[in-house]
Amino acid sequence: MNHQNSDVSRGVPGTRPSDGGSLDLGLLRTFLAVHRARSLTGAARALGISQPTVSAQVQALEQQLGRQLFERLPRGVASTTVADALAGEIAAPLDALAAVADRGRSDAEALAEPVHLGGPAEMLSVLALPALAPLTQHGVLLRVTAGLADELLDGLHAGRFDLVLSAVRPRGRSLSAVPLMDEEFVLVAAPAWAERIGPLNCKDPGPLQGVPLVAYGEDLPILRRYWRHVFRTRLSARPAVVVPDLRGVRACVVAGAGITVLPRYLCKDELASGTLLALLSPQDPPINTGFLVERAGALPRPALVAVRTHLVRAARSW
Repeated sequence: MNHQNSDVSRGVPGTRPSDGGSLDLGLLRTFLAVHRARSLTGAARALGISQPTVSAQVQALEQQLGRQLFERLPRGVASTTVADALAGEIAAPLDALAAVADRGRSDAEALAEPVHLGGPAEMLSVLALPALAPLTQHGVLLRVTAGLADELLDGLHAGRFDLVLSAVRPRGRSLSAVPLMDEEFVLVAAPAWAERIGPLNCKDPGPLQGVPLVAYGEDLPILRRYWRHVFRTRLSARPAVVVPDLRGVRACVVAGAGITVLPRYLCKDELASGTLLALLSPQDPPINTGFLVERAGALPRPALVAVRTHLVRAARSW
């Protein structure tokens, strides 16, 4: 349908229709679904229409704008900067319209639109998804994306996500953040390594010299912070093993590959069973605050409210 009096692209540089007219809200809705799903097929599934229809509508919008919105990839699509700017402009108004439309629909219909959740892979897998599992019995649909904080917050701002779990508190007023949990970091090793290292204190990391390090990244991001905060010194070493997933780091250390630093929630079972031992118990351990972030001012959908409520409630025991 063509709304002659609503030029929704007015605030986005480079996205005014090339013919001077207004943009079709139906095309914008399809565009936003593709932008959030990063896939024509995923958008088609979410909208309940065919993939060729989605593709045709995206092409029609690109022709209206005279700009490319997506780059087609072997699997899915990648947003251009024009698409990111347009999504950031229209996401909140379209979500508000959807919320108004939900008032006239049944509960089942109102829950039909998926909630898009992003966060660190480990926190999603170990904490968030088990807490949200009961919602599927009530018709809530979840679409989950793991990634790094900055990328996920950019995606939230652009409308690709509804909620993001983040260890980084966003700046500005466009995103709203609620503290969820404090994650404590623990220096751990398997019992054999702990015995070889012997007693440790916060003033002397010397016994750790030469012990293999298992890290999340080549630059030892979590380990370096622990050394700086607890030992008051700079860690300069090359990791023995690099695994870009803390669950893999944990598995390596349990198997005896060396030492590492993990969030306590990720190794509490291993600490309780004795398969991992804490090498130190500093009075002031490094701590990260985890936040639940969403777009400020977005009108709540029933499914979104349910996901947010479950996460906040579950986080009391995290």
